[in-house]
Amino acid sequence: MSLVGYERRRGAAWLTLNRPDKLNALSEELVREFGQALDRALGDDGVKVVLVQGAGRAFCAGYDLEEEAEVGTLGADGWHRVLSLDVAVTMQLWELPKPTIAVVSGWCLGGGCEIAMACDLVIADEGAHFGEPEIRYGSGPVTLLMPFVLGQKKMSELLFTGDTLDASDAARFGLVNMVVSTGELEREATRIAERIAAAPLSTLRLTKMALNRAYEAMGIREAVNANLNLSAILNAANSPAQKEFDEIARSKGLKAALAWRDQRYV
Repeated sequence: MSLVGYERRRGAAWLTLNRPDKLNALSEELVREFGQALDRALGDDGVKVVLVQGAGRAFCAGYDLEEEAEVGTLGADGWHRVLSLDVAVTMQLWELPKPTIAVVSGWCLGGGCEIAMACDLVIADEGAHFGEPEIRYGSGPVTLLMPFVLGQKKMSELLFTGDTLDASDAARFGLVNMVVSTGELEREATRIAERIAAAPLSTLRLTKMALNRAYEAMGIREAVNANLNLSAILNAANSPAQKEFDEIARSKGLKAALAWRDQRYV
């Protein structure tokens, strides 16, 4: 079974993260397949817009913490190798020279939130929730995009506490373009995609490149690369919170580890 579905519809490619039993958590294999799907969309001149969605009841719950717990203790060099793939594919999405839309229902956390933020537009239904809770188990964001999406004060609050935003607050703070009723998400995303696809592909490409260069001038690539180095050091620190989380995940399962993580922040 493919971990990333690919479907072309009227000038748009729909990419579906397809691990619904794991809330579409980002395993290494899924990340690699997602990069391949982006390459496919890039090379298809019949595709003018790329939409990313999740199968089942979540967009993406973040990186696969069970897989990370199984990896065990790594040094900074090891973590840098692991995280480099995640950053590379997220930035591959960000720099794709075609407009991109995240179509978000349910949880959109951690690396999943970074995928959404890497898209040009985010459309969410009323049940969507966004956040990067990594600090709650001694880690941090992998691809540091939030400073370029949210204002400094709200961004700092979210990253220091690991709190989440519901869809309406995410729209209020600028992370989401629009919130639609449950059941209307795909229809509304299709409508926006078709409006974008009315423009010539060459115009869309050059417009996307111009917008990305503006963010590059603001230092987005330097910030992402610096954070990659710091994230490798942070994960290699193997803090007490990291050790406890990994041990609970290995012995009692991820659900118990997540409960332990979040009960400290009630």
